[in-house]
Amino acid sequence: MIGPEITSYDETYARFRWEIPNQLNMAQQVCDDWAVRDPDRIAVIDASDVTQLRRYSYADLRRHADTLAHHLVSLGVGAGDRVGVLRTQGVWAAAAHIAIWKIGAISIPLFKLFGADALASRLVDAGARVVIVDSDGHRGLDGLDIKSINPDGLEIAVDPFDPARTGPETPAVLIYTSGTTGAPKGALHGHRILTGHLPGVEMSHNFLGVDGDCIWTPADWAWIGGLFDVLMPGLALGIPVVAARLDKFTPQGAIDIITAANVRNVFFPPTALRMLKAADVTISGLRSVGSGGEPLGAEMLDWGRRALGVTINEFYGQTECNMTVSSCHALFPTLPGAIGKPVFGHEVQVIDETGAPTNGEGDIAVARGSASMMIEYWNRPEATADKFRGRWMLTGDRGQWVDGYIRFVGRDDDVITTSGYRVGPSEIEDCLLTHPAVATVGVIGKPDALRTEIVKAYIVLKSGIEPSETLIDDLKSFVKDRIANHSYPREISFIQALPMTVTGKVIRKDLRALAIQELEQQKGFQE
Repeated sequence: MIGPEITSYDETYARFRWEIPNQLNMAQQVCDDWAVRDPDRIAVIDASDVTQLRRYSYADLRRHADTLAHHLVSLGVGAGDRVGVLRTQGVWAAAAHIAIWKIGAISIPLFKLFGADALASRLVDAGARVVIVDSDGHRGLDGLDIKSINPDGLEIAVDPFDPARTGPETPAVLIYTSGTTGAPKGALHGHRILTGHLPGVEMSHNFLGVDGDCIWTPADWAWIGGLFDVLMPGLALGIPVVAARLDKFTPQGAIDIITAANVRNVFFPPTALRMLKAADVTISGLRSVGSGGEPLGAEMLDWGRRALGVTINEFYGQTECNMTVSSCHALFPTLPGAIGKPVFGHEVQVIDETGAPTNGEGDIAVARGSASMMIEYWNRPEATADKFRGRWMLTGDRGQWVDGYIRFVGRDDDVITTSGYRVGPSEIEDCLLTHPAVATVGVIGKPDALRTEIVKAYIVLKSGIEPSETLIDDLKSFVKDRIANHSYPREISFIQALPMTVTGKVIRKDLRALAIQELEQQKGFQE
């Protein structure tokens, strides 16, 4: 744990060393240790109804987790088994991960808005035995040989459940990430992942853990940004984490939660910040605001100082190795256009094709040894090997050094960043190809002022099928139902043929150029 007594970034970075014990279980880090030391301390504040907050102590959280752990064991779940968590923000969602880790099993965070195909691809690939759901259940689980359980009706147990003896490399969590080719890959992390996140989380919130801190994010806990940038670090640091099940983010809804729960620290995805800015709101009482997912410009930073009363700290990472670069306004000046400096404990570099550091534009890479780095891609040794160049893990992003800061240049792949989510085009293409009207399809990210990018699909229809607005609506719904609401193509264009390589691969850069041309034409028309 780092703290506000730090005065020199360079000195601290140089002397920082990971202190990771041979025996480590995240359930103890985020729950049991606090439940023993300070049982009445508030762990989770449920602000789903801002007129009636529900507060859960660490002792409460432990009882929920122990209850579920006992129940899972009674169902035959054991060490190494994979268990899905398909719940929104709430005390049972937090307890579910903790219970799974107590057993020595592996949790799989799942997004409630996933469609049937998206759920099935992840759960089948992981070989999951059980999925923890809420009262809504999920129709996407129909037909899968997986048991779903809802802990809401369980009688809270009084018998404690002692965590399994696990180590930092013991698999603990399997988080699926979208790529540009093939199905989503599962990044397998050990119990050290939380320790690896803490320095970056603390930096991005100007030394999170100060008395009175209370943290919230509108980002779903199914994503690494919600789960390990907010929920688990907040619990580990002993500060209340606010849970709020928002069907849709709105500026007023955010203000209501922050005010009711006395939130002082927020992780806002860039899209949420843009919506707040567009609504011309002001929020008082915040001590820190972090943001990550895509770079913010100087205009957004200036707005943050005026409207939020803080300098927004940007941070950077990915599912495979997160929280590796961060700004920290309390420690060093913010440089507009840069995502920050390497976080303590993470060796981050910009490298060329040979793996050598370069002062020019190159690949952003993280050296092996980072505590938040994945163990491997689940059952994909070739993909794991391809992720590395020598001792460096490639992020797939391009960057450049500027006065000791890392400037994000762009992605080196075709992953689409939309509303803070990273979406793989191939999963959407594979889905659309199963529609009876589609002959072939190419999916890209089209620049968008609010969402950074929107999913855009260029479709070649089968012979005899005519384009229509009705067909466009049907294709959008087709993806929504099978993948997820945030992944569906907000725009669809029908074309005669896709640009292809000689080997039959879609040339997405040509489609992106076409999308840019469309934007310019739209702008000219509006003018």
